[in-house]
Amino acid sequence: MQTREVEIAAWPSSRLGDAMAALAARAGLVASAADPVNPAAFSSGVEAAAWMERHAKLLGCEAEPIETTLADLDHELLAAYPALLRVFDDAFLAVLDARAGTLRVLTPVLRVERLPLAQVCDLIREPLERPSRAEIERLLGDTRVPAGRESKTVRLLVREQLRETRFNQCWILRSPPGARPMRWLREPRALRNLGRLIAAHTFQYLLWVASWAILGRLSFEGRMQRGWLLAWALLLLTLVPFRLLTTWLQGALAIGVGGILKRRLLCGAMRLEPEEMRHQGIGSFLGQVFEAEAVETLALSGGVAGLLAVIELIVSGFVLGRFAILLLVWCSIAAMLAWKFLRQYQHWTNTRMQMTQELIEAMVGQRTRLAQLPPQQWHEAEDRLLSRYLETSASMDGSAAWLMAAIPRGWLLAGLGCLVPGIVGGRSSPAEIAIALGGTLLAFSAFKRLTGSFADLAGAWVAWKRIGSLFRAAARPERLGEVFASGRAAEISEKVMDADRLTFRYRDTGNPALQACSLAIRRGERILLEGPSGGGKTTFASLLSGLREPESGLLLVNGLDRRILGDQRLRQHVAAAPQFHENHILTETLAFNLLMGRGWPPTPTDMRDADAVCRELGLGDLLDRMPSGLQQMVGEGGWQLSHGERSRIYIARTLLQSADLVILDESFAALDPENLRTSLGCTLQRSKTLMVIAHP
Repeated sequence: MQTREVEIAAWPSSRLGDAMAALAARAGLVASAADPVNPAAFSSGVEAAAWMERHAKLLGCEAEPIETTLADLDHELLAAYPALLRVFDDAFLAVLDARAGTLRVLTPVLRVERLPLAQVCDLIREPLERPSRAEIERLLGDTRVPAGRESKTVRLLVREQLRETRFNQCWILRSPPGARPMRWLREPRALRNLGRLIAAHTFQYLLWVASWAILGRLSFEGRMQRGWLLAWALLLLTLVPFRLLTTWLQGALAIGVGGILKRRLLCGAMRLEPEEMRHQGIGSFLGQVFEAEAVETLALSGGVAGLLAVIELIVSGFVLGRFAILLLVWCSIAAMLAWKFLRQYQHWTNTRMQMTQELIEAMVGQRTRLAQLPPQQWHEAEDRLLSRYLETSASMDGSAAWLMAAIPRGWLLAGLGCLVPGIVGGRSSPAEIAIALGGTLLAFSAFKRLTGSFADLAGAWVAWKRIGSLFRAAARPERLGEVFASGRAAEISEKVMDADRLTFRYRDTGNPALQACSLAIRRGERILLEGPSGGGKTTFASLLSGLREPESGLLLVNGLDRRILGDQRLRQHVAAAPQFHENHILTETLAFNLLMGRGWPPTPTDMRDADAVCRELGLGDLLDRMPSGLQQMVGEGGWQLSHGERSRIYIARTLLQSADLVILDESFAALDPENLRTSLGCTLQRSKTLMVIAHP
């Protein structure tokens, strides 16, 4: 009966498109569930994963696969929602959320049902445990395990044997990184946490004001009533949980928003065009990394503190009564000083970032400077930048002193000054003076908090202007192409590549780097493209591989253009190894560097293929020397590779993608004749269609 309940609540794979659309709409990830596309039967888990990723993008969201073990399945599913969970070979559950060991699922009739999490996990494990269960039952047949405990013993032994078995048939639906801010802020519950934070802080601040109002009233009346003292103590005790709640909500808001901000900036960096990066050095990119960190930490810490300070100023205005006009005037003065400080802070940041960029670039080229620059000129540029930095720092510190010291203290003097006539002339009662004094002190505390947080806000604002391009780049649309039932359009045309009159220029007003270039590449061909330096060979290769967009002309891959294929399918059909100075070994394992274009995490077949290709390229001695083999850390933080070894790893990385067309741009230039013959033989044997770019 329990299995039957899950079967009724599950969506068949033939309606998986309807399930994803309905779940995304119910979770608020898309506006509507219109026009879903249902798949054909899946022949493998890899095909199901590819369909999930693609169809989620068509709907306007993302499907992120999670990979766990059978032992951790119960724990992982408690936090994996909204999600599509594969429970049978041809059935999926649309999980809305999970609470107290129960899954809330959306059924095919669009009703919400509850299913026990343990029962669902047992159904997922059962097909994987069945072969092992029969073997263990045979082994226990000759033992003296009591009949009442035999089934439990078998279950525990099977679970222990398969506890590390991987499970990757669950996909969490998320908003895409390029979604509108109000939409992706909903994912970590940022808006809800922000509203709760404001409410909690406002309530605890009002409780604090009320407690001091009671204490002041008792003081002016000259008597201490037991009931009022008890009320005052209860108010103070009530403040404790609200302050704890405020601190917890502030941390949750910072962690949630910081995580999705980093995710969006990373997506934006991956979608930058080559022309947007080619004029920036490593120092500039490192500076943007620092600024991204500043936006996350400074904006959230200073922004929340500033928001809470504004709430305190509003409450102070109500307490001050007729003196609220003076508070408004003082806020205007603070705003003008803040604007001046912001401009100087921006100038100081530009100077600091220029110094950072120059320093990093100088460190990268340090050996060249030592070899070719006279010693007396080694530090001239740094000294000039440092002197300019000190000047701008002194100017900014002066503005900061006026803003952070003069504004709170000036307000305190102005507020107390307004109370003097009433005190001297006797026109104000002690209660009125006490209330006005209390409001002045409340505003003084709020001004201290506000001005103290403005440095963080200014830093975040200036940093945001520098990384705003990355944030906006994440919203660029991705070409998804048309849907192919087979997954790859590999046999549509006899020509792998057909380029007709391609024209490209680096600047809109510049001369064309390529003009009316045409080339047809048929399956199985081996093409050598030669030409002088600066002749446009690399630019032409970047057009063929999809790294750059031609200004005009027609480019077909397997008879289809990029609009129909989509960016991801184009990369599946054409794999390119850029020139040595444009390619990189990442600080990771050798396996990651080899298989990063094929898929991660790797399968045993992927690891065997990587080992075989490396040995065919003459890297067998390198693998044997590495203590961890393919799992050895390489790059700046690990095993140091020679120029020729790096070149062959770039070749292996390209060959392992199993693309229809392989383009190698001067990949053999650093190899000696023996390794050249070995590498060329492996490349000719492993590549389906090959184009090699080289000098004459």
